[in-house]
Amino acid sequence: MQAKLLVDISAQTLGLCVNGKKHKEYPVATAKNGVGQINGSECTPIGRHRIRAKIGANNEPNTVFVGRRPTGEIYSPELGQQFPNRDWILTRILWLCGEEVGLNRGGSVDTMRRYIYIHGAPDSHPMQIPSSHGCIKMRNHDVIDLFERVKVGTKVEIRERL
Repeated sequence: MQAKLLVDISAQTLGLCVNGKKHKEYPVATAKNGVGQINGSECTPIGRHRIRAKIGANNEPNTVFVGRRPTGEIYSPELGQQFPNRDWILTRILWLCGEEVGLNRGGSVDTMRRYIYIHGAPDSHPMQIPSSHGCIKMRNHDVIDLFERVKVGTKVEIRERL
C-alpha cells in the first residue's frame, strides 16, 4: 500500500490517497496567517513534505503534549477554560519534514525546525476555518484514524489549492 497525504489549504481538507486514489478526506484547520515558509511567521508551509516522526501511539485521546511529550494532562473543557490561551496539541502528532531545499527545508524555512505537525485539537475547535499557528489541526478521532493508516516517510503535499 502506497499512501500519500494531500492538504488543500483553500478547502481546509486533508485527503488520504492510497495507490493514487483518494481513499478518505478529513476536515482540518491550517494557519490563521495563511501560507508561508519563514520561521516565526505562524503560517502553514506549502510544498512537498514527508512524515518525519509519529508521536503518541497508544496515548489516550485528548492527551496533552508540550514539546512532543505528554504532560500527564487529559484535555477537558474545564482545562481549556483554565488555560484559555494555550495552543493545544492533543492525542497524536505527525511531525513534518520539508523536502524542497530553499522552500521548506534548510535555513529559515525549515518545516521540521519550525515544529510543523499534523495533530489533534479540542473537539470544540472549529475545523475548516484557518486558525492554527502553522500546524494542521484535526479532530481527535480523525488524527487517530490517520495515524493508524500512515507510516514514517509517508509523503505529504501541502498546496494552496488542489
